[in-house]
Amino acid sequence: MEAKKAKLIIIGSGPAGLTAAIYAARADLQPWLIAGTTFGGQLMLTTEVGNYPGFVEDIHGPDLIGRMLKQAERFGAEVVFNDIIKVDFNSRPFRLAADGAQYETQAVIIATGASAQWLNIPSEERLRGKGVSSCATCDGFFFKGKKVAVVGGGDTAMEEATYLTKFATEVTVIHRRDALRASKIMQERALANPKIKFIWDSEVVEILGENDVTGVKIRNVKSGETWDLEVEGVFVAIGHEPNTKFLQGSGIELDKKGYVVIHDHSLTNIEGVFVAGDVHDHVYRQAITAAGAGCRAAMDAERWLAEHRA
Repeated sequence: MEAKKAKLIIIGSGPAGLTAAIYAARADLQPWLIAGTTFGGQLMLTTEVGNYPGFVEDIHGPDLIGRMLKQAERFGAEVVFNDIIKVDFNSRPFRLAADGAQYETQAVIIATGASAQWLNIPSEERLRGKGVSSCATCDGFFFKGKKVAVVGGGDTAMEEATYLTKFATEVTVIHRRDALRASKIMQERALANPKIKFIWDSEVVEILGENDVTGVKIRNVKSGETWDLEVEGVFVAIGHEPNTKFLQGSGIELDKKGYVVIHDHSLTNIEGVFVAGDVHDHVYRQAITAAGAGCRAAMDAERWLAEHRA
C-alpha cells in the first residue's frame, strides 16, 4: 500500500489537536489531522461549556468542537476520520498505520487525549451531560445550591468533592472501601470539610431520573443492602486513562500511568514528535489548557521543521 505523505501529521481531534491544526495550517505546513472515528474528545460528552473564553452564553461541547473543525479546514488542514493503530518512529520519515491507510511524515503531534473511566451502567450513559459528569471544574457551577454525589476514593475524587463544596449544599462521597486511597493531605482536607459526607463500603448500582438526575441507588458491598440517595448531580471520579495504546513499542516515553512524558516544551524523547493536551496533562484536563498546549505544539513543530529544513 502506497503511503500518503505529509510534512506534519496531528493525531487527535479534541481542542489540543484542532488548535494545533489551526496554527499549523496558518503557518502553511499543510497538516493532516487524523481525527479518529471517536471525534472531538471529551467535549463531545459535554452539554454546556461556560468557561471557554469568548462565549458570553454557554455553548454545547459538540458545537465548540464543530467550530474548531471548520476553522482548521478554512486554513487548509486536511481532516481524515480514521484511527491510527500503530506508529513507527524508529526511522525517518515516520510511518503511521491506520485501518486501510498508511502515512509518512517528518513530524507528528500526539493529541489523543485521555478517556474518563466510567461505572459502565446504562443509566450513567443515558444521563451523561444531564447531571452525570466526570469533571467538577467543568460542570460544578451548574450545581449551585444542590446536593451532589462523588464516586471514588482517590486524590481525584477528593479534589472533585472539595471543589464542589463551593457550589453544592452537600457533597456525598461514595467509596467501595472502608478507607480512602487519596494522599494524606487530600484526605484530611476532605474529611475536615463540613459539607462533605462519606458512605463507605458501597457502590452506585443505578443513577435515578428520566431526563435529569434525581438520585442514586447504592448497594453496600458487604451486606448487599440497597437504598436510594437523593442528589441532583453525580460526579464519577474513578480515574482517567490516556489514549496511548497505539504508542506501545513506538519508543515514545510514557510514565507509569501511560501518559506521554514531555522533555522540552512540547517535545517528547523522540526528535520531531510533539505532544499536546490531556494525553500528557493529568492535572488540569481543561479545554482551554488543551487548546493552549495545541498552540504550543504547533509552534514548536513549525520551528523544528524549519531548523531541520524538513
